[in-house]
Amino acid sequence: MSLQTERLEHNMVKLTIEVSAEEFEKALQGAYLKNKGKMNIPGFRKGKAPRAMIEKMYGAAIFYEDAANQLIPTAYDAEVAECDLELVSQPKIDVVQIEKGQPFIFTAEVAVKPEVTLGEYRGLEVPAADKEVSDEDVQAEIDKEREKNARTIDVDDRAVADGDMIKLDFDGSVDGVPFQGGKAENYDLTIGSGSFIPGFEEQLVGAKIGEDLEVKVTFPEDYHAAELAGKDAVFACKVNKISVKELPEVDDDFAQEVSEFDTLEEYKADVRKTLTERKEKAAKAAKETAAVDKAVENAEMDIPEAMIDGQVRQMADDFARRIQSQGLTVEQYFQFTGTDAQKLFEQMRPEAVKRIKNSLVLEAIAAKENFEISDERVDEEIAKMAEMYKMEADKVREILGEAGIEQMKGDLKIQAAVDLLRDEAKEV
Repeated sequence: MSLQTERLEHNMVKLTIEVSAEEFEKALQGAYLKNKGKMNIPGFRKGKAPRAMIEKMYGAAIFYEDAANQLIPTAYDAEVAECDLELVSQPKIDVVQIEKGQPFIFTAEVAVKPEVTLGEYRGLEVPAADKEVSDEDVQAEIDKEREKNARTIDVDDRAVADGDMIKLDFDGSVDGVPFQGGKAENYDLTIGSGSFIPGFEEQLVGAKIGEDLEVKVTFPEDYHAAELAGKDAVFACKVNKISVKELPEVDDDFAQEVSEFDTLEEYKADVRKTLTERKEKAAKAAKETAAVDKAVENAEMDIPEAMIDGQVRQMADDFARRIQSQGLTVEQYFQFTGTDAQKLFEQMRPEAVKRIKNSLVLEAIAAKENFEISDERVDEEIAKMAEMYKMEADKVREILGEAGIEQMKGDLKIQAAVDLLRDEAKEV
């Protein structure tokens, strides 16, 4: 085999790979042996026809495709392993020459890892994050706990008011024709939640239990069901039940109920401490993000489209696995959201570009700073993983293997670069 490399624009290369005529002949013979049992040739039992007879009847190219499919992955992997290029996309294959008795030649267009020209990355100015915890913040956190511990009280001596929780029967129609999903009984709805079509919940305020009423609304123009978008609808409604939340008083008894403390003041102090830790953690993360964003902004690189496409596909695959873990198929998700694969790819593209840039810049910083990860540091990480997964450290190391440990070292170098950017950044 032989390899020729041609540099293209935007960090793309064309690899021309030539496989000898002898290797191509072996692949053709392999294709014949694989497929001969499917061939019916007059005068021969099925699977017993000589290759020459099959090629005479169907043409010499009958086995070309299978032979090519056998040769291309093997030849490509072998040649790429020998070259010094760092390839970052799947190849686009094009067969140049395929002819019996001749070398088999194909090309592969593939992206190479872009070079990064770093700009300033030490001592970058980033916005100062708010770390102060106000009395209002503490009260808001306590109010969340009150909501969790609220009692639900049924109300039967008044009409529906804003904020009430109701059980509702409704039956919707457009131009007198019912539509799918427009009917329900004893539907749980909180008035003012905004979970229904705009204008629907407001018209229920003042309704009494058992009273029949009509609610008239217009579906938004961008409604996910295209057949209803922009249409006027009428819902026949009846309120079956009205409930309200009764929040507990904020006192020592409340503190004892929701915490390990005996007094309200102790509980408030602990809430403030927790919020302070949370804000400090968020501020640290915000500082990291801002510093990395600034370093990326100061750097220059030419990212090939194929590399972006590959990142988008990886993100889409991850997204599909998350959706499936929730019991939905991707097709169902598209149906519910009114989108499709192309729109999803377009939505993911900016984030894909950002991830690639961040990774390239952080790798470049780690390389420039000559970060090295010691064996002791690796041992620490393996010990953490062993504790997390309740396994022996040696077993974790065995599962990771050499490739996994090298990946770990790469990730630790990236984190060291992030730490450097954050620690040297100046908040303004």
